[in-house]
Amino acid sequence: MSNFDPNAFLRGAQLTFVGANRALQNPELFTGTHYRQAAIAVCAGLAIRIIINIPIYAVKALLWITAIFVDLDHETWDDKLVNGLNFLSTSVLQVPFFLMLVMSSVTPTLDNLFMESIRFVDQTYVQKHKSDDPSKLRAMYYPTLKMYSTHGEREKKEKRSLLDGIILTAVKYGRRAGISLAIYGLTFLPYVGQFVLPAASFYTFNRSVGPVPAGIIFACGLVVPKHYMVSFLQTYFSSRSLMSRLLEPYFHRIHFTKQQKKIWFIERSGVLFGFSVAFAVMVKVPLLGVLIYGIAEASTAYLITKITEPPPPPGESEKEYIESEVRWKNKHILLNLPLDKLDEFNTRMIGAEKTGNMSTPDIPRRQYT
Repeated sequence: MSNFDPNAFLRGAQLTFVGANRALQNPELFTGTHYRQAAIAVCAGLAIRIIINIPIYAVKALLWITAIFVDLDHETWDDKLVNGLNFLSTSVLQVPFFLMLVMSSVTPTLDNLFMESIRFVDQTYVQKHKSDDPSKLRAMYYPTLKMYSTHGEREKKEKRSLLDGIILTAVKYGRRAGISLAIYGLTFLPYVGQFVLPAASFYTFNRSVGPVPAGIIFACGLVVPKHYMVSFLQTYFSSRSLMSRLLEPYFHRIHFTKQQKKIWFIERSGVLFGFSVAFAVMVKVPLLGVLIYGIAEASTAYLITKITEPPPPPGESEKEYIESEVRWKNKHILLNLPLDKLDEFNTRMIGAEKTGNMSTPDIPRRQYT
């Protein structure tokens, strides 16, 4: 429960807005390259959305033709049918979120956007503390993160064609969508149907955050209307998937094992969910979703500086750093810090003492307003 308490969720939500505000102050975020990529992604997303929604359009056209011969003004089944299809598409199958996953495969990697944002976060931190004792400043993230190679990850992406990437994403999504559809179908069974969603919720949250939050959600599921529970569960799954994607630039450089990464996420689960849930909802907005995705990636750079220590240069100390990062040692400090003091968090990190990178950051000295 300590990893997923309300205070952790609230702090994650606060970091969403603080990180987004910091990201939007970076003029490099609005370069021509990013605009071109966003425009291509928006057009592709619109086309795919129209194709996927063809069955819904067909049903609406059929109902329109039927209305010519049958008076449907006093009927409700047609509205229920259309609303049910829309709910199935957006909430059960999560088609809009699937489009965002496809966009992340179609468009170029957001790694450069993450690194540019982490550079800007470092520079802003130095500017805010330029009158402070340099020996008390935290170490910089950008100079050391850029030393880490992502060559292996890039080789994998180069060997995998664009179509292969889309197919791989579609297969992963199809598996999850099939499970969601099956669970949703079981909710219509007599007698036991009302317990399906609460039981699925308990199973999911018990594995992720422990029995106490899972028990609370199970109890809520017994009284909350079904469509609200479906929306909540799918938003939770979407936020987890989104957060995993947003953190890829970090984990492509800092190579945790599968088990270490699992513990890393559990330790920070409350803050990560609070940070990603708002973005998970906003990326589903038609056309604007891909733009929100870019802002979310840029904001993640700010989040990283609050939930991790600055990494050391690649080498022998890398393994020691990873082992120390699995458990979140400074969680209680971040959760109890006033919102206006977030920039003073981790004034001097353990990582700074290990790397010796405590004063002069290796970043351009441009001035931003």
